[in-house]
Amino acid sequence: MEEVLNNPSVIRVTALLKELGCSGQVTILSDSARTALDAANALGIEVGQVASSIVFKLPSGNPLLVITSGRHRVDTELVAKNLGVEKLHRADADFVKNASGFSIGGVSPVGWVNKPEITLIDQALNDYGVAWAAAGHPHSVYPTSFEELARVTGATPMVVGD
Repeated sequence: MEEVLNNPSVIRVTALLKELGCSGQVTILSDSARTALDAANALGIEVGQVASSIVFKLPSGNPLLVITSGRHRVDTELVAKNLGVEKLHRADADFVKNASGFSIGGVSPVGWVNKPEITLIDQALNDYGVAWAAAGHPHSVYPTSFEELARVTGATPMVVGD
């Protein structure tokens, strides 16, 4: 699993976390963390502590990043209404990779190659002292907090699901 640390995406995220003054260290998991449940099981934490980076396409064609608690799904109608847009569009794997520089299953909230037009953070993540986010690879994660994620991503807090 040591090769995961040499992955260019993980290197990019690790360097940026250090540059941004984030305290958490990247952790390599033997099991994949492609889903919030996988990550929670691998880490021995509540699924709600997983900060999943979900990408949508805005009507403008630009990316929307929603950093959501793993305890629920993003309510796209609610988020679209709160953003004042007609609809959020699902993003396919190519769109996600081109926008973020990460493959689905390892999308980090930081280190994007193209900044999202809008970044939201699920207020439910504030229920936990520690949240875990992907670090650029399905086997890499790092500990963080609601406050730190909001600060380093410039995310707007919002209720994004129930």
